[in-house]
Amino acid sequence: MSRLLESYAAGRWFAAEDTGTPLMSAVDGSEVARISSTGLDVAGMVEYARTVGGPALRALTFHERAALLKQLGLTLMAGKDEFYRLSASTGATARDSAVDIDGGIGTVLSYASKARRELPNDTVYLDGAVEQLGKKGTFLGQHIYTPRHGVAVQINAFNFPVWGFLEKLAPAFVAGVPSIIKPASQTAYLTELVVRRIVETGILPEGSVQLISGSARDLLDHLGGQDSVAFTGSADTAALLRSHPSVLDDGVHFNAEADSLNASILGPDVTPDDPEFELFVKQLVSEMTVKAGQKCTAIRRALVPRTQMDAVIEATTARLAKIVVGNPDSEAVRMGALASLEQRDEVLRSVRGLTKSAQIVFGDPDRVEVVDADAATGAFLSPILLRADDRDANEPHEIEAFGPVSTVIGYDDTADAIELAARGKGSLVASVVTKDAGIAREIVLGLAPFHGRVLVLDSDDAKESTGHGSPLPVLVHGGPGRAGGGEELGGIRGVLHHMQRTAVQGSPEVLTAVGNTWFTGARRNHDGVHPFRKSLAELRIGDTIVGGPRQVTRADIDHFAEFTGDTFYAHTDPKAAAANPLFGGIVAHGYLVVSLAAGLFVDPAPGPVLANFGVDGLRFLTPVKAEDSLTVTLTAKKVTPRQSADYGEVRWDAVVTNQNYDPVATYDVLTLVAKEQSA
Repeated sequence: MSRLLESYAAGRWFAAEDTGTPLMSAVDGSEVARISSTGLDVAGMVEYARTVGGPALRALTFHERAALLKQLGLTLMAGKDEFYRLSASTGATARDSAVDIDGGIGTVLSYASKARRELPNDTVYLDGAVEQLGKKGTFLGQHIYTPRHGVAVQINAFNFPVWGFLEKLAPAFVAGVPSIIKPASQTAYLTELVVRRIVETGILPEGSVQLISGSARDLLDHLGGQDSVAFTGSADTAALLRSHPSVLDDGVHFNAEADSLNASILGPDVTPDDPEFELFVKQLVSEMTVKAGQKCTAIRRALVPRTQMDAVIEATTARLAKIVVGNPDSEAVRMGALASLEQRDEVLRSVRGLTKSAQIVFGDPDRVEVVDADAATGAFLSPILLRADDRDANEPHEIEAFGPVSTVIGYDDTADAIELAARGKGSLVASVVTKDAGIAREIVLGLAPFHGRVLVLDSDDAKESTGHGSPLPVLVHGGPGRAGGGEELGGIRGVLHHMQRTAVQGSPEVLTAVGNTWFTGARRNHDGVHPFRKSLAELRIGDTIVGGPRQVTRADIDHFAEFTGDTFYAHTDPKAAAANPLFGGIVAHGYLVVSLAAGLFVDPAPGPVLANFGVDGLRFLTPVKAEDSLTVTLTAKKVTPRQSADYGEVRWDAVVTNQNYDPVATYDVLTLVAKEQSA
């Protein structure tokens, strides 16, 4: 008997009390492992996540969590060959495994990178600008995000046993929320191996990751308003979970990614002589055969102009004829097996439904030639291409054959193509292949309300395009309607899904304390030491330097115009400048004002400040005329140590005023500052 998969619960590996259910190889039908969760204390897992994993994660800053994720991702990448070997039992070729394994680890590394770049080295994330709620600026509002004090339950599908859980784990971990992973049983042996290696590294805090191998049992019964469920699978199962009392009555956050009849549209401008025609056909074949078509983003409907149907089918069948099906370990094989015999039978049932209104133009549902394998014991299926001439038929827009199956459907014009795509009742992704940007705009805007993502493919972006079916960590993954109505990934958006947004109202001093960011109106520190003489360890939010006044002369303006070549009339032509109602005469260049302000606050001697790397939010508010006097107030606004460097970032609030105390310019100055004073 093969090995019984274990669950990782409350800090230890747990083996079920029974012998479990056998899990078969998709390639030869042999037993790979057994699975069962009998006797597993799922209530204890939830409690452990809340009391051990959650506090440990919330004690870390975003950057500290990101550093752990990066370390984990690099460790997993170094040992991925082991995952590849077991992945073959799921029917995956090396190319399929790369999508799943490298794609999952790449998502972890992407989130580690984005968290370091876009999130503060803090436990609180500020959402948007401060809102002034009173006339005098003493009563403000600020939205903040903080981690929910619950657990992120991740219920995944069989088709991506590695990427499926890593793409959910990464943003939850960055957010500071522990995860309970529940993979689909069919391919859970690969998920269990990867989780086992994660646990063995000891990189992640205890309680931040747990695994259920087998049935989730009564897991949802123990969840509440601080918890979330991210589900990937069928629409029927999503509906069942969505109706659970914990979701309906107790406020469990529920996110679903379900069935999706994704479409690819060949633009009406494309002919067989155009490179875009080949791109369309090549992409269609790839989406049909990668992972044996078992991708929630795969192309199920190929929408082409009626006049091009014959040409598209001819070119597609010619490419499909070159696809070698068989043992994924064989170098000649381009498409492996489906995940199981049951899954193959389910696809065949769907194909029979599609043939009620469409005809098969390539492939034989009852026969497939395979290489280095036995078609009788493996879950192999020929790629199947159908042709639907009846535009009004419902089956192509209602039946998803979750395998190497796609239907070519003709359309009359772009409006017709958009309408046909929308009949899928909401999809994860659509693609448009066109060489005309105007057509692209029309179709994209028509598709957008019904799709979570739209790819426009042409000869310009083809070499860098990741393809129709590849969800990217930085872009949202999900779709409306039938596709589940959920949303995952999307860069930092995916992190914020796991956090609570709260509107905080208070004085500038209070908001400064809550958000670790100085707000106008809060206390400024004038201790006699120039802030540029302070290291990161010494600098405090609110430390301030006031420089000036400095009078701006007409000679300054003339010199700046001559020196830079910026001879715009407002700075050089008295008559034209006087006629401009905004100026009423010669005014100083805005960048001259900023340059003079720098001279008023910079400490020139070497010290902890290493570099100025930019300004943000620069606004010129009041024109500066000759003989006006400038004063600048520079205040330490945000201090962000870098985890992997001996310096950090300091954001300074800069306000330049004239002799009447009117603000003439406001902006943030960005500097790099050493963590400690040099010897």
